[in-house]
Amino acid sequence: MKVLFVDQTGQLGGGELSLLDTVRGTSHTAEVVLFSDGPFRRLLEEIPVPVHLLAAGSAGEVRREAGISSLLSAVPSFVELRNKLAKIAEGFDVIYANSQKAFLVSALAKRRGQPLIWHLRDMLQADHFSGIMRSVAVFTGNHSANLVISNSQATLDSFIASGGKREKSIVIYNGISPAPFDTFSEQMVGELRSELGWQGKFVVGAFGRLSPWKGQHVLIEAVAALPDVHLAIVGDALFGEKEYVESLHALVQRHKLSERVHFLGFRRDVPQLMRSVDVIAHTATAPEPFGRVIVEGMLASRPVIATRAGGAVEIIRDGETGILVTPGHTTELQEAIKRLKTDSGFLNQLAQQGRQSALADFSVEKMICNVDTTITRFSR
Repeated sequence: MKVLFVDQTGQLGGGELSLLDTVRGTSHTAEVVLFSDGPFRRLLEEIPVPVHLLAAGSAGEVRREAGISSLLSAVPSFVELRNKLAKIAEGFDVIYANSQKAFLVSALAKRRGQPLIWHLRDMLQADHFSGIMRSVAVFTGNHSANLVISNSQATLDSFIASGGKREKSIVIYNGISPAPFDTFSEQMVGELRSELGWQGKFVVGAFGRLSPWKGQHVLIEAVAALPDVHLAIVGDALFGEKEYVESLHALVQRHKLSERVHFLGFRRDVPQLMRSVDVIAHTATAPEPFGRVIVEGMLASRPVIATRAGGAVEIIRDGETGILVTPGHTTELQEAIKRLKTDSGFLNQLAQQGRQSALADFSVEKMICNVDTTITRFSR
């Protein structure tokens, strides 16, 4: 079975990391189309799998908050991109779109009768997308997709609430391998902490894309009132959010936290860094579609604090496998950090039970099996 996977970016977001595992493990013959270059392409080619790069032009500049005028101005670019993708897609049994923009172009490009699967990895809500972008996505999903795979029940519910057809929607949770977190000895972790100047310090880690809705500013405000706590922020802006990154640095300066808040930028050693912090905090202010970082933190055997919204509530059992706090609630976040800092027994309990839960519920093998079975069913 020949499957063409389509993604809008060459950057490494959570959706791309999940697609990388899917392509690596699939039993089908796979090729990938990307609308921009980046480290994701190089990792795909290392598998190896053929990668086609298509320049998106002005279509690539259409953002989640775009209005009707932005969409109309990008129509010629979308048509050109559609024509390029259609030529590549001709020889494939199934098209598998891994992002919203990739899905919209794939819907235009697919030949008559060619199965199209949309892997929806975003919450179709007002705090994530403009009304016109949601309407276009749902209309196209209802009329052009053979199946919509959602990465959580929360994501599926947002699709249904926006008018999506329930009968063509299923949930397949992301799977994450524990292997990258199991290759570091305690000695190696200690050496990294020493290198970073964290010896004897209680360090909270925040991992992932820097964006207003990811809530790193909330975490900085919480740590500001906890004088014995350090914060490591790992990640950078991916989609033009440089102003937010600048605002985070300004917030640190305003609270005089430069000695306790460490901006580490984009790093390749995230698994080792996760093992090197004491607590992992995921403080999204809007519902998270899934929460890959949450599962990664659990696999790293670290207690995870996450906000009580979206996919996070499907991953964490509050007080058993992690801690859930109200989105944007600085005081609750402070209390959760303080409890973990002062109660090592509770900290270790959450770490152990969190890892066991992640291993049982979010395995790569289960994800790949579910995706492969779905592709086979819709290719007949």
